[in-house]
Amino acid sequence: MNMTDNTIFITGGTSGIGRAMAEAFHALGNKVIISGRRKALLDDVTKANPGMTGIELDIQDPEQIKAVANRLVHEHPTLNVLFNNAGIMPFDDAAGDVDDESALATINTNLLGPVRMTAALLPHLKQQHNAVVIHNSSVLAFVPLATNALYSATKAAIHSYAMSQRFALRNQGVKVVEISPPWVDTDLIYKSGDPRAMPLKTFINETMRILATGADEVYVADIKPLRDNPGSTEHDFFNAFNQSIEDNPIPVAH
Repeated sequence: MNMTDNTIFITGGTSGIGRAMAEAFHALGNKVIISGRRKALLDDVTKANPGMTGIELDIQDPEQIKAVANRLVHEHPTLNVLFNNAGIMPFDDAAGDVDDESALATINTNLLGPVRMTAALLPHLKQQHNAVVIHNSSVLAFVPLATNALYSATKAAIHSYAMSQRFALRNQGVKVVEISPPWVDTDLIYKSGDPRAMPLKTFINETMRILATGADEVYVADIKPLRDNPGSTEHDFFNAFNQSIEDNPIPVAH
């Protein structure tokens, strides 16, 4: 994709990967609009990045999505890039009870949120030059994490959806890109400094470099074995991966 001269809307842009990507695009001179649920956090980010704009949005709410899409088209008619980044990663127990409230929030945020947001903006994006939709999935789309089974499933669904959407839009002037992050040291779960987590700055630098190549899928070199694993022999790798996490659990905030 073109890395400059864009008007970019990023959901979940107040922290972690979303904020870092917003600031990276902003530093290149793009017009960046971020969304989030909490106005105070939006104000913090936009104050630190003069020229960036913030819009309150609960990505779980379909009516808010429609209203924000209408506002974006009206206030930012040059909008040509949508970055579906908002996501949550609660722990769950696939061997136990289902927490319906958490499950619905995960599905509405990670899967239906991007689907609805994209659909709301596609009529506008199809009229733009160099239009791009970016979906932020995860390496867990390819090798699920058993402690976060539903999160992994939503990311696998977004990977599948992005492939279908890319094909459906191939002749309509809208490029569909999927970014699949590894474990990055952000506050998605708990910013811990764990050596297994990729430093955020390193991830952003590598992701921006690959985005500039025009790739449909963007993933750092370290996760290529996980990206290539799905297939009829995937179970051994999956079991070993999850056993390693069970033996050395991901730290969580207390």
